[in-house]
Amino acid sequence: MLRPKLPDVPSLPTTIPTPQQIQAPAPSAGRPVAPYVGIGAGAVAAVVVVGIVLTALLAAVAISAVSVAIAAVVLRSLVSNAHKR
Repeated sequence: MLRPKLPDVPSLPTTIPTPQQIQAPAPSAGRPVAPYVGIGAGAVAAVVVVGIVLTALLAAVAISAVSVAIAAVVLRSLVSNAHKR
């Protein structure tokens, strides 16, 4: 049977990198958090408003489709009764 040829495993480097010391930035006490909270609340409000608008549009399309279907059934009934007479 045919067997797939697996690629050769690359050899790992023999040198071990020395860990670098990462210095954390000093916390800044002068940075206010309030603007970020306002941006987050505005974004959430925008998403909620867009969701409500899209839901209303979907409901309007569904109601229009149902009313057109009912009108088609009524017109079909009237036309078929007119031909029978």
